[in-house]
Amino acid sequence: MQFASEFVLICFFSIRHRWGRKMTLLSSVVPFLIGWVLIATAGVVYQLFVARIILGFALAFAFTVVPMYCGEIAETSVRGALGSFLQLFVTIGLLYAYAIGPFVSYVAFAIICAIPPVVFFACFFMMPESPYHLLKIGKREEAVQALAKLRKKSPASVQKEADEIQAAIDDAFRNEAKISDLFKVKANLKALIFTCLLVAFQQCSGINVVLFYMGSIFQAAHSALPDSISTIIVGAVQTATSGITPLICDKLGRRMLLITSGIGEIVSLIALGLYMFLQDVEKSDVSGISWLPIVSLVIFIALYCIGWGPLPWTVMGEMFASNVKSKASGITVSVCWLVSFFITKFASDLQQVFGQYLLYWLFAVFCVLSVLFTFFILPETKGKSLQQIQNELSGEHPEIPEFGDSSKQ
Repeated sequence: MQFASEFVLICFFSIRHRWGRKMTLLSSVVPFLIGWVLIATAGVVYQLFVARIILGFALAFAFTVVPMYCGEIAETSVRGALGSFLQLFVTIGLLYAYAIGPFVSYVAFAIICAIPPVVFFACFFMMPESPYHLLKIGKREEAVQALAKLRKKSPASVQKEADEIQAAIDDAFRNEAKISDLFKVKANLKALIFTCLLVAFQQCSGINVVLFYMGSIFQAAHSALPDSISTIIVGAVQTATSGITPLICDKLGRRMLLITSGIGEIVSLIALGLYMFLQDVEKSDVSGISWLPIVSLVIFIALYCIGWGPLPWTVMGEMFASNVKSKASGITVSVCWLVSFFITKFASDLQQVFGQYLLYWLFAVFCVLSVLFTFFILPETKGKSLQQIQNELSGEHPEIPEFGDSSKQ
């Protein structure tokens, strides 16, 4: 498994360096389509295993390159909002599946799921390549044209920004990074630790387990709604709340939203675990609070989607210099899905041994740790240039600004 992970990371580094962000994302459509074709035509379970591996590989491309591309094309004032759209469209995809899956055949569902990658290819084909990548490979004129298109300005008016990007790239080239530089350079190491902790806390919030056991939560509440309708409602809540983050991310800052999101997760998980404890252990009559698990579930998902869902990817796209960004994002994404794998793998075992209520309380403990980490350690990146973020990480400006103090941000 370790060899496979290293091989995947090497592939990512090589492809993104040679092909650029745009072509890498467009090429990810191929494994997506292969995966869905294998699922649609599966006659044996092993074919489904292969399909899931291929789709996981394709998904890793998206979660690695999209934050990088967004961070490189966005102006500082909208960088957080643009980066947080990743989570919004993830939830739109989930709602798409929730709303269609229960009402169509297995093969039809696989075909319908193969449509979004095709639509993505047709739409994204018209987007420009990252100006950072174009300048890095010496295509100055194309980079200026890309900037002009992204900023909706004339080529002459973006020359200064192109010069600034070129200077940053030249500086990065003089300090061309190896993977080992992620661990030797203080700013890189701190950024890598912070982003890996962010995605680890994201998964340790228990979001996937809560979604997996969503049906049993509705059953515990004796909901009269069919599971398919309940799932659609939850998907709609995810999508609606994920749409809030792009509107407020660059106003309130990353840390404020992460802390608010974490506190909401703690309260909802404790309440959800309490209901399960009273029902399964104490054998109490919980008919009077049958609304509690549904309300807790909705609050948990809503608060997750405005903070811990989108913002780790936003911060990942902001913290690293261009000469180490691809390597760092590959490692961060690998940590994210490795943690996710272990949690989903062993959650059912923990539930059987300790009970479902204790599992939710364990996730609440991780959420407490995530809030403490964000409040005391994580620096704010809102409104800061890459150089300011790097200076703070390296210790030149170690102070963490107060919430709402825009003068320090």
